[in-house]
Amino acid sequence: VQLQASGGGAVQGGESLRLSCAASGNMFGIKLMAWYRLTPGSQHELIALITTDGRTVYVDAVKGRFTISKDSAKNMVYLQMNNLKSEDTAIYYCVASGGTSSDDYWGQGTVVTVSS
Repeated sequence: VQLQASGGGAVQGGESLRLSCAASGNMFGIKLMAWYRLTPGSQHELIALITTDGRTVYVDAVKGRFTISKDSAKNMVYLQMNNLKSEDTAIYYCVASGGTSSDDYWGQGTVVTVSS
């Protein structure tokens, strides 16, 4: 599985960005798609995921502001980020998971910078 994330950039606080993730390769066995982020001095943080049947889960820090969605026909996953805050500044990664960490596929990150 190969993942290509895009859509990052530099914005002001309160603005929006939409991240996209294009998946290719053998997606058989992939149970969910997720977005993680990495901030300086921190570990990777799971912020949103979407299962094959469309269920979504969000970390509290982004609930009500971020929306994860997918277009299965196009093998695309999106993260709509609204009302961005400076603490959202991070490298964002798209991940395809077969359900265990040994079955995770990571894309390259896309950088989001939010200035207050």
